Amino acid sequence: MLEQPILAVVALACLGAAVVWGRSARRLERVWQRVEDEAGADSDATLLARSAYRKDVHTATLYAVLALAGAVSSTTARPEIDLVFILVLIPVAVSALFGRDFVREARLAEQRVRLERRAEEVLSQEELAPRRWASRLAPEELPEFAGFEVGTIYQAGSGLMAGDFYDLFRPAPTRLAAVIGDVAGHGIEPSITAFQAKYLLRTFLRQYRDPAQALEELNAQMSAMERGEEFISLCVVLFDTDAGTLRYASAGHPPAWLWHEREVRPLRSTGPLLTLDPKATYSSHEVPLANADLVLLYTDGLAEARNGEQLFGEDRIAAAIRRDPGVEPNVLCKSLLEAAQDFASDDLSDDVAILAVRRA
Repeated sequence: MLEQPILAVVALACLGAAVVWGRSARRLERVWQRVEDEAGADSDATLLARSAYRKDVHTATLYAVLALAGAVSSTTARPEIDLVFILVLIPVAVSALFGRDFVREARLAEQRVRLERRAEEVLSQEELAPRRWASRLAPEELPEFAGFEVGTIYQAGSGLMAGDFYDLFRPAPTRLAAVIGDVAGHGIEPSITAFQAKYLLRTFLRQYRDPAQALEELNAQMSAMERGEEFISLCVVLFDTDAGTLRYASAGHPPAWLWHEREVRPLRSTGPLLTLDPKATYSSHEVPLANADLVLLYTDGLAEARNGEQLFGEDRIAAAIRRDPGVEPNVLCKSLLEAAQDFASDDLSDDVAILAVRRA
């Protein structure tokens, strides 16, 4: 007969808690054994797994003792039966015996959490760094230039970092320079080379009115760095609104396309790849510049989109301009990339950069 029903309720609750913690301890024991087999008995991971198991066993034992004491006490009103609660001293003694170990293992767990948080921060930075680097080489948005409409697009290939880049700036008040380039290879080294080439070229285009001279100086400087097989293809187009001309030079780059006088014409290479020959010479060509003239520059990832043995190719790029020469430059860039993606049998593995500039 129950003399103290409230203690019976407490006993049942403690029994339920003991079952929960016991099941948890059984699972943690399996985890401990598995970690010990994989990492060794002396590893931090094994120590933490064993500690978690022992804490759950300790908690389950404490609740089991409380359930037993509560059950016995609920059936009698005799005070001496309360001595059963002395059994609680068993888990208390265990706490005193292993207390230092529990605290030390808690500190170890705290350290591991800090290390894991730091590792997550490093991984996040490593993931973010290529995006920030790419934003320097091929920014999504360029400044507005009065008298010109501009479109750009960049899509990274399979590598985290690459050497595709473009640039648009004024080397003089009446001139606008459009640049696109590609450094062979993938990874941090080609990206660094691309960054150097991009900003060195800015200096040389302010110094020389002829883009061919700027390319020769850039070639000499980049060759002196002795970067091995990091060859650079690059195309420069200078719009001179005062003279009403367009002058271009290209270092082994895929042909840019010019829409002029209702026709599409290629602006082909005028010299070898940069760093291939430190003493290489380059030439430039000049054509009239009229309102609504459009220049499209791109890297080889666009033309070399592959469907089996067939390439997307330069002709399809020219045909897209010829089909709708009045389309907005941004729309043209996006539609070309989408067309190459639709054409390719697999995802584009190489980086693609496209820059379109129209004289308004």
